[in-house]
Amino acid sequence: MLSSSLATVKNLPLKKRLSFLLKLVCFVSSVLIFCEFLIYYMVIFQCRWPEVKGGAHMGKKETSTSVLKAIILADTHLLGEIKGHWLDKLRREWQMERSFQTAVWLLQPDIVFILGDVFDEGKWSSPQAWADDVRRFRKMFKYPVSTELVVIVGNHDIGFHYEMTTYKVNRFEKVFNFTSGKLITRKGINFVLVNSVAMEGDGCAVCYTSEAKLMVLSHKLNCSLQKPNNSNKRCGDVGKLPASEPILLQHYPLYRKSDAECSGEDAAPPEEKNIPFKEKYDVLSQEASQKLIWWFHPRLILSGHTHSACEVLHAGKIPEISVPSFSWRNRNNPSFIMGSITPTDFSLRKCFLPYESRVFTIYCAAGALLVILILAHFQLLTPPFYFAQRLISKHKAV
Repeated sequence: MLSSSLATVKNLPLKKRLSFLLKLVCFVSSVLIFCEFLIYYMVIFQCRWPEVKGGAHMGKKETSTSVLKAIILADTHLLGEIKGHWLDKLRREWQMERSFQTAVWLLQPDIVFILGDVFDEGKWSSPQAWADDVRRFRKMFKYPVSTELVVIVGNHDIGFHYEMTTYKVNRFEKVFNFTSGKLITRKGINFVLVNSVAMEGDGCAVCYTSEAKLMVLSHKLNCSLQKPNNSNKRCGDVGKLPASEPILLQHYPLYRKSDAECSGEDAAPPEEKNIPFKEKYDVLSQEASQKLIWWFHPRLILSGHTHSACEVLHAGKIPEISVPSFSWRNRNNPSFIMGSITPTDFSLRKCFLPYESRVFTIYCAAGALLVILILAHFQLLTPPFYFAQRLISKHKAV
């Protein structure tokens, strides 16, 4: 049977063989283009900016100019030279690059926030490895002039508290223009950038400097929120900021016991939800968390680090959103947050990226179909009836 089929293949005209080969190339190319390029457009195109509640009472022109469109993502964990396999790097970085570039092109945000752990090995990378990681990051997360990129520091960027040094902090700040206690004000909205790794509370040099800046900024913000007739003498020489309650941006979440109360398809898996969090490692300490709430009275807190989604209320009224990882290395269903923000209100919506399991299923189905097409073309597939008949005839001949 096999020899006769091979003989048939050899007797096929060259033109037919080339035509079949061209069809196979087109089929494989179409699958690759869809899974590695078009699928990101198809999925992200379905995401829509959330509407701010107060937007319905404003005119169209006022709405478009006063609402800040922000994308928030976290924990990209670009692999380094020590633990990163080249194939893993290639795959994960391509996925994140395509997702980010597609999202920026389709959604056209005003600003993008990355909530720490940009790199996986920043805590121990050499100057040369660091420079290579930064180069790759800038290629993957390039953005147009109309969009601003703000990057928060994470423990994998400068190390946990016991690994953190002034050199590593300065290295990160030099590249990303990040300073703990830095205020960014856009369209009258105050964003406070926090180096949560430095909220250890032990008075280390980096911790002391960071907390001192946060306290100064807290004073300025609180003075700006006071009404003119109620302003006290301490606020007399303080420069006024927009009278808008701030939004905190940091890597570590505020203290919570575990992810047991978190829900949603991208929350922590059931076997991990009830594992208690360790203070100063998985979450901030209770003391540091209380300090940030006392200092800033934020209307929203955005954090990362856990790689899973969670929404909690602090003091019964302050929402914190833990943003899941943006990398398929950490999740099968990465996502990012889309926020429509005004000085007095905000609305958030999640945008999921392509599920890796679904992409893998498409590849498997396409591979199986490809094998069937090849076997059918070479006449190596025989209908069951004829196959049984051949077996019977061979048995009789014997």
